[in-house]
Amino acid sequence: MVDDLENRNEAGEVSHPPNSRFAPEVSRRPLLRSWLRDFLVSLLISAFIIIFVYQPVKVEGTSMLPALADQERIFVNKFVYRLEPISRGDVIVFRYPLDSSKSFIKRVVAVAGDRVRIDAGTLYVNGVVIDEPYVPEQFRDERSYPETEVPAGSYFVLGDHRSLSNDSREFGPVGQEYVSGKAVFAYWPFDKAGRLR
Repeated sequence: MVDDLENRNEAGEVSHPPNSRFAPEVSRRPLLRSWLRDFLVSLLISAFIIIFVYQPVKVEGTSMLPALADQERIFVNKFVYRLEPISRGDVIVFRYPLDSSKSFIKRVVAVAGDRVRIDAGTLYVNGVVIDEPYVPEQFRDERSYPETEVPAGSYFVLGDHRSLSNDSREFGPVGQEYVSGKAVFAYWPFDKAGRLR
């Protein structure tokens, strides 16, 4: 009768159902090790991405309104310009050429070889009026800037809030060596989170 209630394997040893009170206790140590390993791998991957690819940055100032507000948080892709050239319209973060301890964020409006001028607030690149939907009427600046050719390896940058921006009109074109990366994504505040254009 006892043999009917127990399960015996070929060697004659008794085995108990998994939820039996006689079942051996499963060690939690391998589970903890596995969880810890996964956590550390995730942490290393995150650190790699932050160090080499994306960097969180806080916008300070209002020169990029309405696209970016003061204290807004964004991610800057530090790797993208190793794969593709900087283009007109890109929003870039760069070290201020007159004090490299400071970083600025502006929009590229002209690249190397372009002729750029501003006539009563209207931007011309290579003699063509540039449509700038990112600059609302109330943020325009009616000042003019004489035509200049952007030197090789440099970029002419402007803030979207033209009347408040300290940009290439003041300090000239920005050299490639000062560029930190491309502003790609806003993440704070949440209501403004999304891809930057």
